[in-house]
Amino acid sequence: MVRSGAQVIPDPSRSAPGRGAYVHWDLACLDSAERRKAFPRALRSSGSLTVELVREFIESSRVH
Repeated sequence: MVRSGAQVIPDPSRSAPGRGAYVHWDLACLDSAERRKAFPRALRSSGSLTVELVREFIESSRVH
């Protein structure tokens, strides 16, 4: 994942420019990281970040 403005966006190819962060592709891990405010720290952002695009990516990637 990388920061783009105030959003965290998925980067499965790990090739997007900028500082990246890793979280398991699991909604429980995403929720935990969001509760702990891990994304602003990891991505060196002073404000809050939206993770909805990452959540949608994880949900769409799940095998049913």
